[in-house]
Formats: sequence, C-alpha cells, structure tokens
Amino acid sequence: MSNAPQSKPTDIYASFKEDVNMTAAELTKWLKTDESKSVGQDSGDGQSIGHHSGERIVEILGKKKADLTPADEAHMHKVHSYVARHSAQGPHHQKDVETSPWRYSLMNWGHDPLKK
Repeated sequence: MSNAPQSKPTDIYASFKEDVNMTAAELTKWLKTDESKSVGQDSGDGQSIGHHSGERIVEILGKKKADLTPADEAHMHKVHSYVARHSAQGPHHQKDVETSPWRYSLMNWGHDPLKK
C-alpha cells in the first residue's frame, strides 16, 4: 500500500481555507470600497483582476465543499499561488502595511495580512 498524498482537491481546499482569512461578508464589504478598486492590474473591463477574483472567492465561500466544481478548484489554486507569491513581496516596514497597495491587493484576493 502506498503512502500517496491526499488528492489535490482536499489539499487545495485546506490551503484555500488557510489563505482566505476574510469571511464572505468582510470580502463583499471590502470589494465595495474605493481602496479595493484603487489597486490591481486592469482585466480589460475597467475592473482589476484581483477585484474579479474577490467576487469569485465570495461565490466559492458560499458553496459546500461537495458542490465545488473543477473551475472552483482551479480558482482556489490561483488564489493560493497569488497569496503565497504576493505575501512574500510585502513592505519591509510594518508601519507601511495598513494603508499599502500591497495589503489592499491581497485583501482583494481574500487575504488580510493584518488579520490574526
């Protein structure tokens, strides 16, 4: 019998739940702010890629694990990769974090680096 790792959906679900530390309500409220809309790369429709991602994350958070689609899981992978990569690029001084575009961008992806 092999010691194969858990299937990818279980792994990505756990990673996603760990990375996304904002509730659906918190993220929905955040996405309506000017700060949220002020950051990120334009997706071509006037809204940032991260803002679109945040809306998709709210949808995923509203689903039961059993109802997740392969497209949901693909987005969860994207969220995990973004949060991991962007978290490593943060401001060097803690005092710069709270109102930084870096934090605002991460929050569009459901992760508030100041939330414990």
